[in-house]
Amino acid sequence: MRRRATDFRRPVRRRVPDALWWALCCAVILLFVYILSKGNQIESRPVLSKRTYKHDRIMEGLNITDEMLSYNSVTRQINDQISLAKSFVVIAKESNNLQFAWELSAQIRNSQILLSNAATRRAPLTTRESESAIHDMALLLYQAQQLHYDSATMIMKFKAKIQTLEEQMNSVNEKSSKYGQIAAEEVPKSLYCLGVWLTTEWFKNVNLQKKLKDKRQVEIKLKDNNLYHFCVFSDNILATSVVVNSTAMNSKNPNMVVFHLVTDEINYAAMKAWFAMNDFRGVTVEVQKFEDFSWLNASYVPVLKQLQDSEIQSYYFSGSDDGRTPIKFRNPKYLSMLNHLRFYIPEVFPALKKVVFLDDDVVVQKDLSDLFSIDLNGNVNGAVETCMETFHRYHKYLNYSHPLIHAHFDPDACGWAFGMNVFDLVEWRKKNVTGIYHYWQEKNVDRTLWKLGTLPPGLLTFYGLTEPLDPSWHVLGFGYTNVDPQLIERGAVLHFNGNSKPWLKIGIEKYKPLWEKYVEYSHPLLQQCNFH
Repeated sequence: MRRRATDFRRPVRRRVPDALWWALCCAVILLFVYILSKGNQIESRPVLSKRTYKHDRIMEGLNITDEMLSYNSVTRQINDQISLAKSFVVIAKESNNLQFAWELSAQIRNSQILLSNAATRRAPLTTRESESAIHDMALLLYQAQQLHYDSATMIMKFKAKIQTLEEQMNSVNEKSSKYGQIAAEEVPKSLYCLGVWLTTEWFKNVNLQKKLKDKRQVEIKLKDNNLYHFCVFSDNILATSVVVNSTAMNSKNPNMVVFHLVTDEINYAAMKAWFAMNDFRGVTVEVQKFEDFSWLNASYVPVLKQLQDSEIQSYYFSGSDDGRTPIKFRNPKYLSMLNHLRFYIPEVFPALKKVVFLDDDVVVQKDLSDLFSIDLNGNVNGAVETCMETFHRYHKYLNYSHPLIHAHFDPDACGWAFGMNVFDLVEWRKKNVTGIYHYWQEKNVDRTLWKLGTLPPGLLTFYGLTEPLDPSWHVLGFGYTNVDPQLIERGAVLHFNGNSKPWLKIGIEKYKPLWEKYVEYSHPLLQQCNFH
């Protein structure tokens, strides 16, 4: 048989090995990919199991709260024992059984450590590990019951303790009220010193008296209704000086400001001397004493008539009330004519048509001339209302169990404040407001309509005759509470109502600078009387 040529056979033999080679390569690659995928699955399995295990442990720890709430839980039983043991510790100490109280406290600590360890390892307590602590605590609780530390005994002792504490608290509150009232009513030595020096200066210095008499033009200003008239009724020289000085310092036209000051016989010479020797940017100042008002007598003024009654005198001045009425309501200052003179302003200033009344415990920090152009809409009194809180409504000040009060006044009517008031004296005279005041004063001779003070009769007298003013005109509370800084910034008149007056040691320190910046401490008399 004939053979094929060599160069013809060689290509045919090479085709078979090439196909096998490519097949083997593909198989190897597929095997490698398969092995890699298997390896990844094997490596990932432990990680997933670890994560799952940790998650289960966290969930188990979070279930400790459920364990404590469960009725058959060991953790809950130990917590209940601890709560009961704490109560017994208090009772044991009250019974002076300090050894037993110490034993209970020690066992409480042991139980708390047990609970803490369980919470740290995030696993519930087992009966075996808590059996000893539960048993020891149970013995102590049983012992407490044997010592009559049972619930009934505890309740009785707690009631007795509460009653004792209430009695002590009432006693402390009463003493605090008395001492606070005494501190508020005291006349500081420096003020007393100033009054004495000024009185002496007035009587020995003839030039000072002439200086006051020579001001003929003052008489014209006192009756000029085109000027801004302010009135202050006070026996406190320095406080009145601050009112006048702060008004003058913040006034756009101080030469148009007229102050009408009324004081008593004791402070009359000192008050005249002070305002004669000091200038307040051209402000006109008139000083009078109420003893010179011939119309102010017992036949016309109910308060003066009541002062002649022996029962009233005993109530205010002898302290024969046996403590039934708080001391602040029995303060004789409430019968002072300087307090009640605000209800006689038309009689005090018969030539005037409009007046701004200021208390002596205020500071003026804005120009007040716009007050005189406010339309009161036929009302007599322009005042800032104080009923943002429920305790400043009428029912807080008046006795609504009395038929007269109940029949004539709405208990939820809005209260307002004395201290900065605009009075239309024309409307006052037309509506006979002073006569309304007399009517209610006479009805309250037995103090059944209201206790004391000038605000309750003021609320009755000006009921339906008061025009609300913008709150920024009169900001209160500087003598007893915290005041919003924004209100202080916007306020025209800042009122130190309350016991903590700025000239007293008990004054609120953070508010004193508002008042003190209008006191000239460099004045020789103030330095001599140790004002600082």
